[in-house]
Amino acid sequence: MLDRLEPKHGAKHRRKRVGRGPGSGTGKTAGRGDKGQGHRSAGRSTPLWFEGGQMPLVRRIPKRGFTNIHRKLVEVVNLCDLAAFGEGATIDVDFLAQKGLVGGKAKVKLLGNGDAPAKLTIKVHAISGSARQKVESAGGSVEILT
Repeated sequence: MLDRLEPKHGAKHRRKRVGRGPGSGTGKTAGRGDKGQGHRSAGRSTPLWFEGGQMPLVRRIPKRGFTNIHRKLVEVVNLCDLAAFGEGATIDVDFLAQKGLVGGKAKVKLLGNGDAPAKLTIKVHAISGSARQKVESAGGSVEILT
């Protein structure tokens, strides 16, 4: 039984043997076209992005702006996002990440858009003045993390 196993007809192809004469269909230039740099058997000596001395694409396109390498990543959460957690909840960065409101890598800043639920205990890296005022007037407390 095992001696009769073979691939389906047409499943296997012969290896293409290039440069084997005019009768093979891929003789003479071996499928590399006619003349030009990068058509030798030793391979290319120029990078693939080289444009033959023409002004390179990366230099032709205008540049705008800059990337600040010293930026501080801060994720923003509003008070209206915390209304779903109800009164007396303790909210910290891990809790917010677990609920999907922040990614968990960056620092968290609480902003004052919306109303604060009563008696929240909030532990975040930064908080706006209006958010602090709303949380404390609702009987909650704020702790700033370092």
